[in-house]
Amino acid sequence: MSVPVVLVAGFLGAGKTTLVNGLLRAPGGRRLAALVNDFGAIDVDADLLGLSADGVVSLRNGCICCSLQGDLMRSLATLLRRDPAPHAIVIETSGAADPAEIVRALLDPAVFAATPLDTVVTVVDARHLADRPDLFDDRLWRAQVAAADLCVVAKTDLVEEPDLARVRAGLARHKPARLTFAAGAVPAADLLFSGEDRPLRAESPPAEAGGTARLVATECFDSLSWTARRPLALARFQAAIGRLAPHLLRAKGFVTFAHQPDRPMLFQLVGTRATVVPTAVPARDGVAARLVLIARSGDLDPDRATALLDAAVEPGGPG
Repeated sequence: MSVPVVLVAGFLGAGKTTLVNGLLRAPGGRRLAALVNDFGAIDVDADLLGLSADGVVSLRNGCICCSLQGDLMRSLATLLRRDPAPHAIVIETSGAADPAEIVRALLDPAVFAATPLDTVVTVVDARHLADRPDLFDDRLWRAQVAAADLCVVAKTDLVEEPDLARVRAGLARHKPARLTFAAGAVPAADLLFSGEDRPLRAESPPAEAGGTARLVATECFDSLSWTARRPLALARFQAAIGRLAPHLLRAKGFVTFAHQPDRPMLFQLVGTRATVVPTAVPARDGVAARLVLIARSGDLDPDRATALLDAAVEPGGPG
């Protein structure tokens, strides 16, 4: 079983550790591992700490924290050898780091097979940007934002509305507004940790031709679940996702394609990055594809999305 990785980047003092703390304190029933630069900054109550060995601290609530010193791959391998293994790993980068190097390492096929990169979250400091608008032109800041699937804007409570509007406008020049959230607004349960250990919600059997879809709306987000009985045509699926992607925050699920109907694939899209990789999760009986699309409320037209996905279903084949 693979263990997804969430990479948290951002300038020193932007609020990365606050975000990591929040994930550790509310892991949603998951065992989390955190690779951080400064364990002392991780705010964990003393009574949660368990035994410590080899730089890895086990926590009684199931979380793990490890110093991000030495070889990253060696640290990941250490965590994967734990029994039980974590459900997800959160890596906090240095504030002076360009996350692109870590992203490249995590996208290496051998590494991705064991620890697939799930989401890159860059934390930006609204107060700092309001005080230093020249940061919008800073090479490192721009690299950190460019690498992000999602941006989290921290310390908005410390900025007056006119300054905050200028910060949002500056960010919009570098990242689509749909991929930018205020701190605390990232729906971790839906947008993060989409590992294979948590199957997609069960759906009714798909229709004979095309698929079935179900829309779930919350205050801030819409989620569309879609299933199909027959395999998909790869080119038509790519075309459908290409048209839907500008309106989505995330898409994830399991698909099979007509040219390889016995080879299930894990599909993920987060921000502007999409991957399709083989998966050990077997296809469900009578279900060749099952996807979840997530968007900000009002950004996703469920009828259009369903029609585009239905058009990707191979007309012939089993079922």
